[in-house]
Amino acid sequence: MPEFEDLTNLQVPQALEAEQSVLGAILIDSACVGEVVGILKPEDFYLRQNREIYETIYRMFSYSQPIDVVTVLGKLKENGYYDEAVTPGYLRQLMEITPTAANVKYYAGIVRDKALLRSLSRTATDINEMALKGEGSASSILDSAERKVFGLRRGNADDELERINTILVKLYSHLTELSQSDEDFPGLSTGLRDLDKRINGLNKSDLIIIAARPGMGKTTIALNILANVAKNSGKTVAFFSLEMSREQLASRLLSCESCVDNKNLSTGKLDQEEWNRICVASLALSKTDIRVSDNPMISVTEMNAICRRLDNLGLIVVDYLQLMTRADKDGRPAENRVNVVAEISRALKIMAKDLNVPVICLSQLSRAAESRTDKRPMLSDLRESGAIEQDADQVIMLYRDDYYDKNSPDQNVCECIVAKNRHGEAGTVKIQWMPQFFSFSDLDSVHQG
Repeated sequence: MPEFEDLTNLQVPQALEAEQSVLGAILIDSACVGEVVGILKPEDFYLRQNREIYETIYRMFSYSQPIDVVTVLGKLKENGYYDEAVTPGYLRQLMEITPTAANVKYYAGIVRDKALLRSLSRTATDINEMALKGEGSASSILDSAERKVFGLRRGNADDELERINTILVKLYSHLTELSQSDEDFPGLSTGLRDLDKRINGLNKSDLIIIAARPGMGKTTIALNILANVAKNSGKTVAFFSLEMSREQLASRLLSCESCVDNKNLSTGKLDQEEWNRICVASLALSKTDIRVSDNPMISVTEMNAICRRLDNLGLIVVDYLQLMTRADKDGRPAENRVNVVAEISRALKIMAKDLNVPVICLSQLSRAAESRTDKRPMLSDLRESGAIEQDADQVIMLYRDDYYDKNSPDQNVCECIVAKNRHGEAGTVKIQWMPQFFSFSDLDSVHQG
């Protein structure tokens, strides 16, 4: 009978010795806590007693309180986790059975792995129940299942409330990382210095809308940003084009990277110097991890599913919002376009949050600006839905005066009008437009003056 009970216990993934070793290491050397809190949460401990001790230590770390066997005992009493006959002796035992604090990260990894297996088991049960009940279409159940599994991979359960002290620990780690960085802004660089300063770079989980009338350079600036992130961050970047083919996009990227006139590139009339530049540019682009889709019928749900399977994802670009389609629950195309765009906009923001990467989505503007004397776009010009403005963390609208006035003094100058900015002030940044290379760059000192 005892053997049967032991076998039953093994059915639940656990590592009690590793749990005890983590706690013992912390009690031996409190400097270990900083390494452990980034790996383990209190609920990762299987044994209730171990979970209560770690939760107490976790809170103490959040408030920068000294951590040792005496202070932990005191806090356990305050929290109601104290048993005079058991607790003091158990803490001493934890310190005695732990050979060294040096291996704490290894022990923490074991505990986290077992916790993940338990979560995976619960998630599998939930998915099985959803499939058996058949509530909703197979596609919606599959999407929900993928979200649950992806949530486990990220270490987050999408249906749980998180304690503020846990959030503060993460924020503290993030602030420490920022303080040690040489960058002037926290996000990924767009490659445009003044725009980076205005929007604080491209930040994780942000939805950035780049909007303009046709011909202003939406796709060009998006490709420029994509290439810059891919080259300088080493991360995987994904471009979903609903309008242009993969080959057209590659041609634009190559023209920009090589500084070869796109007209020459499209006709193949290239001199030797241009061929040399194209070879160098091709080599540079080949070293990046840029992924391109030109499926014109792709949905946000499908984008999300594809991107979940990408390792080291850094940025997603979608070109463009008004071309996207979304079907209602019974599979028929939704008729109200305003509602459809609102649903897509919201889904894009959720995708940015789920994947924890910036998502840039291009958007058309209405013709309202064309009838105004000052044709600079405004937020009210966002086409088909005010929900775009609501969901976006930043809205950047492009305007070139020489597009409307051929005699404008601002020839080949583009205004990036930051109309909404959750990371700072709104305002306008001017950049250089180089149409022959499908490229934007910072203005030189002459233009800036």
